[in-house]
Amino acid sequence: MRNHTESGSATAKFVIVLLIVILAVYAGWNYVAVLYQSAQIRQEMHTAVLQGSALPPNSNKGDPISITKERIRRAVQDYELPPDTYIEVKWSNQNLLQARVYYKKKINFLPFGLWEREYVFDETVTPTGFLTKQ
Repeated sequence: MRNHTESGSATAKFVIVLLIVILAVYAGWNYVAVLYQSAQIRQEMHTAVLQGSALPPNSNKGDPISITKERIRRAVQDYELPPDTYIEVKWSNQNLLQARVYYKKKINFLPFGLWEREYVFDETVTPTGFLTKQ
């Protein structure tokens, strides 16, 4: 025989567990999206630095620094990174092209901004491989 006061308790527990699962999926989805963007911009940085390093310094195609910086700037716009993203491209001490990108982005772990964290991306890239051999 069932007690009348216990009816509906399984439904309430199910709703609570379902809500927790939905919030966990929401937080994970937002976090993975930001990590994917950072991996993509890191790959674009490697490509831009490698291609910029392959250009001769006195080429008629342009300055390797400005070409590399422009390519990274386009990638920043394509991946919808914050407008205040810091981009620096310069020659390193070993006479290699070096690029640095820095930005902060808020990640909403709970809807309506109830719980936000700030993701900081600060990456410096130099070319590797056959172009670095003297």
